[in-house]
Amino acid sequence: MYRNDLGICPADFLLPAAHVDASAWACVACDQYTSQPEYWQEAAGIVGEKPSCLKMVLPECYLAETKQRVPGIHRQMARCLSDGTLQQPVTDGFILVERTTQSGSRLGLMCAADLEQYDFTGKETLIRPTEQTITARLPARLVIRREAPLELSHIMLLMDDPLRTVLEPLYARREELEKLYDVPLMQGGGHLRGWAITREADKAFLLDALSALKASLGEDPLLFAVGDGNHSLATAKAMWEELKPTLSEAERVKHPARYAMVEVENIHDAALQFEPIHRVIKGVSEQQIMEDWDAYCHARGMELSCQAEGQTVGVISAGGEKAVTVVNPDGPLTAATLQTYLDDFLARHPQAEIDYIHGDDVLRQLAGAPDSVGFLLPPLDKTGFFHAVKTLGILPRKTFSMGHAHEKRFYMECRRIR
Repeated sequence: MYRNDLGICPADFLLPAAHVDASAWACVACDQYTSQPEYWQEAAGIVGEKPSCLKMVLPECYLAETKQRVPGIHRQMARCLSDGTLQQPVTDGFILVERTTQSGSRLGLMCAADLEQYDFTGKETLIRPTEQTITARLPARLVIRREAPLELSHIMLLMDDPLRTVLEPLYARREELEKLYDVPLMQGGGHLRGWAITREADKAFLLDALSALKASLGEDPLLFAVGDGNHSLATAKAMWEELKPTLSEAERVKHPARYAMVEVENIHDAALQFEPIHRVIKGVSEQQIMEDWDAYCHARGMELSCQAEGQTVGVISAGGEKAVTVVNPDGPLTAATLQTYLDDFLARHPQAEIDYIHGDDVLRQLAGAPDSVGFLLPPLDKTGFFHAVKTLGILPRKTFSMGHAHEKRFYMECRRIR
């Protein structure tokens, strides 16, 4: 059923068996709540001794403990494969997903992305990154993936389907499909439902619709843009490139490591909200960073102002909150201009640390701590997103977020990669 001109294909999906508590099994993406370990502690308390995806991922707030935690992750994966926790209800198929949050219900498609159709360096492939890949962040992820028998995924690919021709027709006749799960999600994560797409006619409809969408995009089509999980997809690509030279041509076609499990969503889904990702700098005073930023701007033909037009950022500290505008900015987007400066500042001030924050209220809380400064960024207009990616290429890292932290993808499905 695979067509190598589309970049995605069906896969074999593993799900928790009927006796497993699915609401404890599913957990939010590991790259969330990086400055809030209490969230993950609460999640661990909810899960207790039950089988859970939480035990098979490494929350990024614990990256410093990678060496100690990874062996346990691999053991848990092997245990779930051997003790009946996981079953394979979908073979050579897709899963239609409905995620309901406070923003509404949005649709997704679980499938396998062909890593031969993806490149994170900026080449014009069918599947393209949307933000800068920091290669220094890949080794810790490779440590997990190299020896893992399974993958869990929070990678989300976006497609530009304004006429809603791909997912929505299948959802309209979801009652004809086999329901796989119907799960309330922990910690305010909303609700998750999924249906199997395994009939040949349904798979053919899906691939034909994607083919028509691709044909409408002209030369060098950008069919899928990475909306979330950029570094996870880059890790899968890096591992595949390591493994590929050891395989024969025939083995390369079907090897499970050639593919990465992803969820595809339509950027025009009304429930899919784009939110800014804010920054907080720790270990520095507001006065110090504002004086430095002002000098940095003057040296480069820019100006900081509280009144002029330009790119406006909220600056928050224990002393209060104010709006600061960069006049004659050197970046095409506010996030790009700010990040270029912060990278320069951090290189000159190794005692300072940066974190990337989802949510205005969380940023205000963290920026209110001593020697902390928060930067509140404006949202990115998703209607011009694909145009921006095609025009600007790779966007600065952490330019946008698809929804608030509790709306991020929850792990549910697994897939063998060994």
